[in-house]
Amino acid sequence: MVLKPLYLFVISFIAGAALFSVYEAYALLWTFLATPFFLRKQFRLLVLIIVFAFVLGSARTHLFTLQQHTSVLDEFVGEEITVTALVAGEPDVRESRTRLTLSLLEVFDTRVDANILTSVERFPQFRYGDKLQVTGVLKKPENFETENGRVFDYISYLAKDGIFYTISFPETKLISSGHGNKIKRGLFLVKQKWLETIQKLIPDPHAALLGGLVVGAKESLGEELEEMFRVTGIIHIVVLSGYNVTIVAESLMRFFSFLPRFLSLSLGALSIILFAILTGASATIVRASIMALLVLLARATGRTNEITHALFLAAFFMVLHNPMIVLFDPSFQLSFLATLGLIYVAPQIEKYFKLVPTKWQLREFATATVATQIFVLPLLLYMVGELSLVALPVNILVLAFIPLTMLFGFLTGVIGFLSNTLAFPFSIVSYILLSYELFIVDLFARFPFASVSIPYFPIWAVACLYILFAFVLYKLSVRMRSD
Repeated sequence: MVLKPLYLFVISFIAGAALFSVYEAYALLWTFLATPFFLRKQFRLLVLIIVFAFVLGSARTHLFTLQQHTSVLDEFVGEEITVTALVAGEPDVRESRTRLTLSLLEVFDTRVDANILTSVERFPQFRYGDKLQVTGVLKKPENFETENGRVFDYISYLAKDGIFYTISFPETKLISSGHGNKIKRGLFLVKQKWLETIQKLIPDPHAALLGGLVVGAKESLGEELEEMFRVTGIIHIVVLSGYNVTIVAESLMRFFSFLPRFLSLSLGALSIILFAILTGASATIVRASIMALLVLLARATGRTNEITHALFLAAFFMVLHNPMIVLFDPSFQLSFLATLGLIYVAPQIEKYFKLVPTKWQLREFATATVATQIFVLPLLLYMVGELSLVALPVNILVLAFIPLTMLFGFLTGVIGFLSNTLAFPFSIVSYILLSYELFIVDLFARFPFASVSIPYFPIWAVACLYILFAFVLYKLSVRMRSD
């Protein structure tokens, strides 16, 4: 009972940050402030906590929006402009183009502080910290309709990162290099050298898959192969996301389970930290890694209540830092739900997997996979509108080998820094594992009706399903305490 106000506060704060602007919240405040006086005395404090947290969350969202948005460039929208800018993040390399996030320095010799998303040709290649001169037509992002007929709120998705303008395929000239944060620049350089080493030792598409697994490389696998991963419900292993990191965390702990518990936990935690660092320690990955570490701690100690408190507090501080992630950061949403699934659902359903052999930790992988699939499914149906009917067997067959693939793949790249000859045996093992995983994906993707399209899955259905999940888990926990 002592901790109940904490949950109410965090949930209300997140709800306020997600659903209302500050003005609407203040209007509601005067309505709700009087409500406690008409309730029983024991409920008054709880209602006040809810109202206060709700308004606080709304105010934080409004303040964040005011701080992030800039109208300085509005007068130039639709016109050709020349800007001086720094490449502010890791380039997102695709098959036909590269997307760059630019931090503006000057517009027509006037200093400006704003971010722009631009698409450029793949060559010449640019890196984080490059100073560029860019000339192109300034536009504002627009929402668009997906293949499933849904409207994607692209404007808000970019706004969460402080991006309010775009320039498509401008004239781009490199002025100088070596700017930006030295640590990030060094991390990205090591990552690029590792990827180049992998490319020399392992052919594509195996190398591209390994790059996505180990360091979250954004190079495209090709449209056909990406579609196969999407149809089989395992796209999360090649698209760096919170869901991916959480799954990897669970897999790593299982992989090191033959060691003493403390050493297993330490190696699993160290692997997650290294993963976050090597991928550039972006805000998205840092958030996902924090939740992944909580999963490791919960599974190692069994103290789910304490870990849940830590999870909610972590979510509170993440939303306090950037309230836009609640609705517009799929990685945050998926990692939070996957973490809850691993902490609460996996222990509840483990007894139903007695027919699955324990050899090679297959039973544990099956339990973890089903738990996360169940908990993220409603949100995925709402966001993607596609249900993979083969996702469960594919995830079980593939995820069991991901930690080993990551280990040998990582060693291939690191040892390859010294000698390709010494790294060759590790590359052979990596290639065999990657070939198996690609074979499973290809096999199941060929099944008729491997996935079905669900054009419309309303948000109210998502809410109802998660309320149902919470109710079932609550009943199961009560039953376990009474037994």
